[in-house]
Order: sequence, then structure tokens, then C-alpha cells
Amino acid sequence: MRSTDSHGAAPAMTPAASLVFTTLLSHGPLTRAEVGRRTGLSPAAVTKAVRPLMELGYLVEGVDEEARPAVGRPANLVWVDGGRALFIGIKVTGDEIIAVLSDLCCRIRISRHVRLTGRETEAVLPALTALVQELLTEADGFGVRVRGLGLAISGDVDRANGVVRYSPFLEWRDVPLAEIVGTATGLPVTVDNDVRALTVAEHWFGAGVGLSDFALVTVGAGIGCGLVVHGRVVSGSHGVAGEIGHLSLDPLGPLCHCGNRGCVEAIAADPAIVRAVREATGKQVTTAAEALDLAHRGDPGVREAYARAGEAIGKAIGSLVNLLGPERVVISGEGLAAYDLFAEGIRDAFAASAFGTASQCDVMTRPLPFEEWARGAAATAIQSFIGSETYEEKQ
Repeated sequence: MRSTDSHGAAPAMTPAASLVFTTLLSHGPLTRAEVGRRTGLSPAAVTKAVRPLMELGYLVEGVDEEARPAVGRPANLVWVDGGRALFIGIKVTGDEIIAVLSDLCCRIRISRHVRLTGRETEAVLPALTALVQELLTEADGFGVRVRGLGLAISGDVDRANGVVRYSPFLEWRDVPLAEIVGTATGLPVTVDNDVRALTVAEHWFGAGVGLSDFALVTVGAGIGCGLVVHGRVVSGSHGVAGEIGHLSLDPLGPLCHCGNRGCVEAIAADPAIVRAVREATGKQVTTAAEALDLAHRGDPGVREAYARAGEAIGKAIGSLVNLLGPERVVISGEGLAAYDLFAEGIRDAFAASAFGTASQCDVMTRPLPFEEWARGAAATAIQSFIGSETYEEKQ
């Protein structure tokens, strides 16, 4: 692993240090007293947590000249030095690899797209490792070490062991991705489900900042859901918590690739909508863009397919809100291109299925390009680097 930075040591994160660091990432700059109020740590514990991180240059303390008070002594603030370390984040779709080079505050410095010639590991892995090497070369120009690599993959991903158990879009099964890519690149590798990775970024830097409980629902090639419960991004005992795409709404409905019928994904994901549009029109529609074009031309059969999709998504969100009671549900994904067609269905079905005051949950849309998904992968690498998972397990 190449490095030209002057401080080679990585931080040895205690649970308290990890908590302070993540708080400063999302909410900083803060005074030490504000850090203590947000984390529940004593002043002595805050000082103990920040001292080694300052010595290594990951945290900085000083006066914010712009916030200097008109009278009185200016307060010292603590913040994360985003330029102190770099991370690579990669999102793999069925068609391309999207990669970003981010700093420690998960700000994108460089982004790259590479088209795939196939979905087999033999086609994807060489392209992926070549892209990582390209970004490592680019990182040399910043004079800072790349501290980790995050990979975001759709499907059932075992983050603890870095194994892709099953990715339906890539048709991968039991691929030890972290081990393979780590050996090829020399970097610490974190592999996570793509929606969970995006949820980490939204929790720290996006629509979930400051919220203890929220959900991210993604629509497009599949229907995904990331969950934050009591301030933690959760995956559940078996790693598949939040799989609302496989809620079966209609036992007589269309067959889903999971083997069940009437799943949300079998009704509302892009491939399902394309199939429904073909059946409604008899036309050889093959892409979501073609289906969307027909819908905007006013074809009633096509618009009905989108209305059913919206209803399925709304019911799924209603079930989610009834079960977990999040403060906010964020809807994102490439499927938002058709949001005007199924927005009414989502609203009506959610209102009908949400119980009591659960209907007051803030449901909002947030279009995010695929670079943001790659940024989510970088966020998981940062998460591993600062040891926040360790803190969550010990809570």
C-alpha cells in the first residue's frame, strides 16, 4: 500500500473515540461541551477520546473565525480533518462499475465509471481491481494514504465475512469478495449490501442526519430498504433486515425471482413494470426508459402498471412504518424517474395502510445518482476504519 503522508499510524479506536468521531463527522465542528452533550460522555471522557486523534491529525481544534462572538471569549471547536485520509468506494451494477475517491468526511474528490462486458466474476473483478489501481495512482497526487476500500453489491451480503452470498442482478453466489479484492489491491476491504451502504452515508451526511430512527427505500432495478434503529444501521441476525422488496402482497400475483408470488419487487421493480407494460400493450418493450416513454404518452394500460407499482410501494412503506415507527422514510433510486406516475399510488396506499399516528411519518423523495451509492460504499470503509461497528455491538 503506497503512502506519502507524514503520519503513518491509523487510530486505535476505543468505543468512546469512535462515538466522538462519528458525532463530529455528522455534526461538527463542535465544542467539547457540545460533543459531551450529544454523546452523553463526561468532559474527561471526551478529552481522553479526542487527544490521540488530535495527535495523529485526524481531529483538529481551533477557533472558528466566522463564528467568533461579538463579545466574550471565542470557544474552541473540534472538527474532523477530511484531508487526513482517503477512501475508495465502489458500487457494482449489472452494467457498470461506479467508483469514487473520497476524503475522511466522505466528500467525493474523483469519480469514475467503467462499463462491464459481462456480469461474471471473471469479467467484473479484473475491471474492478484495475479501477482501484487507477484511483490509487490518482490518490498519490493528494499525498495522503488510501486507508480503505468499500464495495457495495446488491443482494444478500455477509459484511462480517466479506462474502456475497447471493446477488440476483449479478448472479453471484458465495463469492468471498473482500478476500479476493483485498489480496489484489493490498487494501482493507469492506463489502456490504448497496442499500445499507447508501443508508450509512445518508445517516451520517444526508437526509438522516440527527434522526434516531429512519428508513431509506430504494426503487429501480429492485426494491431495497435500509434501516436505522436507535441510531444504528441494522442488518439483523441474518443480514437481510429491511427486505421489503420480498414482502408478499398477493399470493396469486406475479412470480418473483425469490420463488414467491406477489412480492413488492415482482410488482414494482423496473423489470416487473416492463413485463406488465409488454402484457398491456403487446409491444416489445425491453427497458424502463421505453416503458416510461409510453406512459408519458398517456397509454392507459401502461399508466395502470405504474399505478399498481405505486400501490405496492405504498403498502410496503405502510407496513414498515407500522412495524418500526421511523421518524422519516426517504425514497430514492433510479426508479424515481417515474415518480410522477406512481406518487399518487404511494401516497394513497401508505395513508390507507399506516395505522393511527404512524401516518404522520415524514415520507420524502431524494434523487441520488449512482456516485452517491459509491459514496455510500466509501462511507462503509470509513465506518470500518473508525471502528463504529465495534461501538454499535457493545452498546
